[in-house]
Formats: sequence, C-alpha cells, structure tokens
Amino acid sequence: MKAKAIFFFTLLTFTAVSLRSAFADNEEEPGLVMNSYKDTCPQAEDIIREQVRLLYKRHKNTAFSWLRNIFHDCAVESCDASLLLDSTRRSLSEKETDRSFGLRNFRYIETIKEAVERECPGVVSCADILVLSARDGIVSLGGPYIPLKTGRRDGRKSRADILEQHLPDHNESISVVLERFAAMGINTPGVVALLGAHSVGRTHCVKLVHRLYPEVDPAINPSHVEHMLHKCPDSIPDPKAVQYVRNDRGTPMVLDNNYYRNILDNKGLLIVDHQLAQDKRTKPYVKKMAKSQDYFFKEFSRAITILSENNPLTGSKGEIRKQCNVANKLH
Repeated sequence: MKAKAIFFFTLLTFTAVSLRSAFADNEEEPGLVMNSYKDTCPQAEDIIREQVRLLYKRHKNTAFSWLRNIFHDCAVESCDASLLLDSTRRSLSEKETDRSFGLRNFRYIETIKEAVERECPGVVSCADILVLSARDGIVSLGGPYIPLKTGRRDGRKSRADILEQHLPDHNESISVVLERFAAMGINTPGVVALLGAHSVGRTHCVKLVHRLYPEVDPAINPSHVEHMLHKCPDSIPDPKAVQYVRNDRGTPMVLDNNYYRNILDNKGLLIVDHQLAQDKRTKPYVKKMAKSQDYFFKEFSRAITILSENNPLTGSKGEIRKQCNVANKLH
C-alpha cells in the first residue's frame, strides 16, 4: 500500500512538471506594452524626455536626427537599434552605408543612454531609447505626442547587407515606396503622412543636384529654382561640405502640414516629394493633409506607432546593450 502511494505521488509530480514544461514551451514571448518599465525603472521615460529636451535646447538639429533614426532603424526588418551599432572587422554598420548619408548625432543617443544607466543599470534597451527619443523629438518640433509601447530588446548585429531590400530611396518610384511600407502594415495615407517628416530638416545637395544639373527639372516651380541653385551651386558637390536646402523654407523647424502645400505647388526637393503630389493613389491624401493639420497628425501618429512596433525583439530575444554602439559580446 505504501509503495502504491509513493508511486502515485511520483506520478503526480512528474505530470505536474511535464505540464509546466509544456506550458513554458508553448508560452509566447511577451510583446510590447505601455510603460513596460513602471516597476523596473519608473523614471526611464521621464529621464529620456528630459534629456531630449536639454539636447534640443543646445542643439536644435537633434530633433531631426531622432525622427530619422526611427525610420532608418525600424523600417529595416526590426525595430532593434541595429542602426546604432558601429562597424566591426566582420560587418559594415547600417549608419555608414550610402543610404544613411546625413544621419548624425548618434553620440547624443549615448548621452541619453548614460543618463538612464545611472538610474537603472542594464534595464532599458537602446531600441526603446531610440523610439522614445523620436517620440519626444516630434513634440519638440511642434508635432503630436504619440503614446508608444516599450519592451524592445537590442539586436546583436547590423543589417547593412539587407538594408536596400527594406528602405525605400528618395529616387524610388512611388509604387516601390508604397510596397515597402505596406510590408510593415502601413497603408497609403500612412505613407503620405510619414513623408510629412520632410516638413522639417534639410536635404543635402548631393541628393538633389540631379534635378538641377545638367538641366533643371521642369517639374520644379520656377520660383523655387533660383533658391535651389543658390544653395547648390556645384553640379558635383563635395559630400563632406555642408551644402543643403531647407525642406520647408517657411517653417523649417516645425513639423506641420506646410510640406503638403509646398509639394502641391511643385516645391518638393526630392523625386519622391514630387511623385507624392502627382500620383493618383497619394494625391487625394496630400490634398487632405494640406487642408487639415489635424488629419495629418492623426495619420502620422498612427503610422509612427505601426513603424515603432515593426517586428521588435522582446522577452528573451536579443539583449540590453551596455553601450548603444556596441553589442555586449564585444565589451
């Protein structure tokens, strides 16, 4: 009788362990949630917001960088801060490719990371810092506050080798641009809204001289040509020279719907800007956003949210980097 009892107890224990193991194997990785650091680092989002504010006060162009970062990182397969990694002997970094020309201020991401690390070492990912700094940078530029989830972890390798497959170029056809964003779940009005980020910042001459030389693109508004030629006087500009044209001469430091009025008036700098205002699939949304900033902000917020949640690493995947430019294994 005693032997039977021992056997029965052992069987129950084995069954319980097996069930727990099976449950663990089938359990999905936790996804992104609002305020994921509320218990592990309650001050995280406040620290990031304050650092973004201070950096913007000292260096206005940091806000443009935060906005570009989320696009260049999250659009390339995963929102995992792979953009921030330095090149190694084995791999080229994403930020050093031709497609990333003009990206800068990465050292200030480290400034934010260091501030967060002082409060909560090894807790907050660089991927979340990248996304939240973009959110707060948008606010600095007069854009909408966008509630974004956190809980991302950092990737361990650069994706420079596949960047071209995911990141649309400014000279791509509008069809390619729409297809690339559709793959991330962003629809046509969302694409039109995201390109509204061209409302701020500047375009380097090396990216637009093909519209000026050897002949001026007749699609450009003649009243805008003189300014563009003044800013870009050389047909082959030095890529290291600081030669550029402001994307929006009217409100260059404000994220607003003036961009849409400009491109409808043929004052867009890039081919993609011109196509956006002409293509029958996108033009209706361009007109609608030109008339309503509220509509632009609504679609922009929705698109940024989708972009920020593109295939993130969560749970046990990836890592929490000690420094944003180097994977932990290289420390």
